[in-house]
Amino acid sequence: MSPIAYTGIIIAIAVVLFITNKVPVVLVAIGTALGLWATGVLTLPQALSGFGDPAVIFIASLFVVSSGLEVTGVTAWAGQLLIKGAGEESRTRLLLLMMGLVALLVALISLNGAVAALLPVVVVIAVRLKRNSSQLLMPLVFAGHAGSMLALTGTPVNVLVSEAGLDAGVGGFGFFEFALAGVPLLAGTMAIIILFGERLLPQRNGATMPADFSRHAKTLVEQYGLASGIHQLRVRTTCPYVGAPSSAVALDEWPGLQLVAIQDGDTAGPLRRTTIAEGDHLLLRGDAEAAASFAAQMHLAFREERASDSEETLFNRRSGLAEVVIPPRSGLIGQTVFPGMVTESGDLIILAVQRGAGEDPSGGAAKAAGVVLQAGDTMLLQGTWKALDTHLDDPDVLVVSSPELVRRQAVPMGPGAKQAIIILFAMVLMLATGVVPSAVAGLLAAGAIVLCGIMTVEQSYRAISWTTVILVGAMMPLSTAMIETGAAKMMADHLVALVGDAGPTALLAGLFVLTAVLGQLISNTATALIVIPIGVAAAASMGISPRPVLMSTAVAAAGAFLTPIATPTNLMVMGPGGYVFSDYWKLGLPLLIWFFIVAVFIVPLIWRF
Repeated sequence: MSPIAYTGIIIAIAVVLFITNKVPVVLVAIGTALGLWATGVLTLPQALSGFGDPAVIFIASLFVVSSGLEVTGVTAWAGQLLIKGAGEESRTRLLLLMMGLVALLVALISLNGAVAALLPVVVVIAVRLKRNSSQLLMPLVFAGHAGSMLALTGTPVNVLVSEAGLDAGVGGFGFFEFALAGVPLLAGTMAIIILFGERLLPQRNGATMPADFSRHAKTLVEQYGLASGIHQLRVRTTCPYVGAPSSAVALDEWPGLQLVAIQDGDTAGPLRRTTIAEGDHLLLRGDAEAAASFAAQMHLAFREERASDSEETLFNRRSGLAEVVIPPRSGLIGQTVFPGMVTESGDLIILAVQRGAGEDPSGGAAKAAGVVLQAGDTMLLQGTWKALDTHLDDPDVLVVSSPELVRRQAVPMGPGAKQAIIILFAMVLMLATGVVPSAVAGLLAAGAIVLCGIMTVEQSYRAISWTTVILVGAMMPLSTAMIETGAAKMMADHLVALVGDAGPTALLAGLFVLTAVLGQLISNTATALIVIPIGVAAAASMGISPRPVLMSTAVAAAGAFLTPIATPTNLMVMGPGGYVFSDYWKLGLPLLIWFFIVAVFIVPLIWRF
């Protein structure tokens, strides 16, 4: 058989396996690359070249940047803003804001970068509002496809058609000239998704959807009986405790108060110094009026947040809470602990202990009596986020909810948020100006995330969706095979010969169908490189301007909706959205029809033949 026949058979087998979803998509993708090598269509270096492609490196680096934004609470902050703007009940308003935001971002940077940055935001919104992620993630990506037509920088295809116009002697397209077609595309996309998306999209979540930790602090505070009894008082310059040892804090005159801990003003952790200094905090438990009287007499100040809000006192940007369970055979069984006790590491404070169905194991006894730990007891610990991450990796306790996951959702704009935002904007600037290749911009941003201490190297490894990276890298050689064997050009030549004599409108329709079909299997850029010269030659032979042909081709290339392998962004949301292969065409087909209408009938009204 010829290389073209082998390529066609491999594509058909891969598509069938993707549609049936019986074989893991990663194995299908790797099998496709190996099949192209085994049949002699490609050499081994060509078959494996996708794994070293700059686009794959760029996608991997974007996962690190995206995770950095998530770790520092930037995505939680953005999610809260979107929820606040959209309201918790309005699906329409939420979709409009989400799709508008991704479209504007795509117009300035690549589609991959915009979707990677907003993906965790939308997942947080889905968790927070108890909505199925499948109802939000595909609209995010498809609106991004439409938004890529708002500016020259929206997609590499826009640059290609603009350069082709210059080469053809009819002039390139202006930076925002693409918006003349992009605005109708985006408006129609939004309308279709809002009107029909709920019925056309599945109702499911991805297997890796996180739990909702947005109200985690409130839940813990209420469960352990701390809702109205924790107060944080700051030591002022005139306080008599300044320079005194910790033992100097005596509460004998205030029987309604209990000293939980003394916190270092700089680190927010338990005090390690021998003396108290200005700016340190006393963490008290007890009656609010008694705490206010004590603060006035001892020249102490309530923290700036609401004095009675235990959640804000215990759970904020600097410090948080963690719930741990004592497992069987734990080394802590039999040890005596009490509320206010500092752990052996010196970094965490035991706020409360519960046993069984939430009863106090001390039976209401005084603090001094302590509690003898048993298997199954739970403890509420408080400390800095760093201390919680570091010291809870201990076989003697089981952590109920990972502090890292809790912080990502529940603490907006946490430590490192400013650095992460600066890194993001720097990457956007590099991508928008083209001062460096996109892969370099992504690697620099990912490296900056690690160098700034936002994430460790190990965390950055875990942040990368290797399924997506392998899928994209393994499927890229398919584009090479289509071009190398001449299969794509053969299809294009036959189509142009078929419709070329039927008029310019038929030519646009034929080129759209060709571009759209190829675009579901190979990259948009490769598709455009095949179709653009054919379209320009056909326009010249028919005596019409190539400008509408070029713009129509760009619109068709953006309509990559029908398969998850059409674009890397389609693959990015497949796991978090819980999608299968057949979910894409159900919503994608109506959108592709709208793109066809714009490309074939609206484009010629703006750019005349």
